[in-house]
Amino acid sequence: MSPDFHLQDFSEFGVNIGAGNLVGIQPFMQAQDYATAASFAAKLDGYLAAAKERDWLRERSIVVFPEYIGVWLAATGEKPAVCAATRVEDAMRIIVTDHPVGFVRARIRAQGQDKIRDSLFRMKAQAMAHIYHDTFAQLAKAYAVTIVAGSIVLPTPEVRGDELRPGSGPLQNVTAVYRPDGSMFSQLVRKAFLTGEELTFCAAASPQHFPIFETSAGRLAVLICADSWYPASYASLAASQPDIVVVPNNQMPLGSWHRIWQGYDPGPLPADVDPHDVGALVEREAWLKYALAGRLATTGARAGIHVFFRGQLWDLSSDGQSIVVLDGDVNMAPYVDGAALVNVWLPG
Repeated sequence: MSPDFHLQDFSEFGVNIGAGNLVGIQPFMQAQDYATAASFAAKLDGYLAAAKERDWLRERSIVVFPEYIGVWLAATGEKPAVCAATRVEDAMRIIVTDHPVGFVRARIRAQGQDKIRDSLFRMKAQAMAHIYHDTFAQLAKAYAVTIVAGSIVLPTPEVRGDELRPGSGPLQNVTAVYRPDGSMFSQLVRKAFLTGEELTFCAAASPQHFPIFETSAGRLAVLICADSWYPASYASLAASQPDIVVVPNNQMPLGSWHRIWQGYDPGPLPADVDPHDVGALVEREAWLKYALAGRLATTGARAGIHVFFRGQLWDLSSDGQSIVVLDGDVNMAPYVDGAALVNVWLPG
């Protein structure tokens, strides 16, 4: 069965002067897309193929996938009942029941407050890391582009011998970046500012250092979702002088994009945030004021983009729309309840 891409919009910003471009992939993911490694790869490949048809994939292209794109590889290779479940709790229960010995072993090593989620991701870490790495390495090589591979949750992973290897420490939300020849950059991006839910099963990294990736389109930095909301992240980047900052995001649930903003999760508010905005702005407005669009100028970077995860995974839904910052100007791709591709031609 061929994937259902739910592709609803193509947006383009800037002028092509040969300086390279960013291609944001806002996918629409469903549980069945994670059933096998092949189904996962086919879904992502379809979006890249659509970008290539529009002549958006070139020698100096950087493709950005959203946060958590690799997390649900925890369901890959499991019985069909896992993807057919209506609730994520039911899907997780089936996986645990089918692997009692592996789960108990992982449970002994679990370090997060949420022992079940920690144990499940820990138990599936080797398989998840392999599929994530193999998929994005092959896509980068096939399309000869740099890929910011969204994010995945693994126990203290490292890059060893051009492979992504899980460790034995606490879970971390990380992003790998792949070169056009399919090889990995040696450093991973590790999320520093976790949401309240993430804090129950993940450990935060230090916000003092975010790696810089030397690409053919310029010096690239990556902030994972909430990291883009904190002044400390931008202070670190300002010292590194990136040309481009990209932000893979996951905003849940569907409908939250237009609801009243409840402030930082879990808080407290950074000193430069107006407390009167809490309960007054809608979520979309808060993203524009306090995330990349409102803070990128402090780094000296010339371009940036937010890319959001969209889809319906069991009873989990997501929201958001791509935000583009280009030479100080802020643009938003159209809001669609589905997949979208965004192309940003970089300035010189």
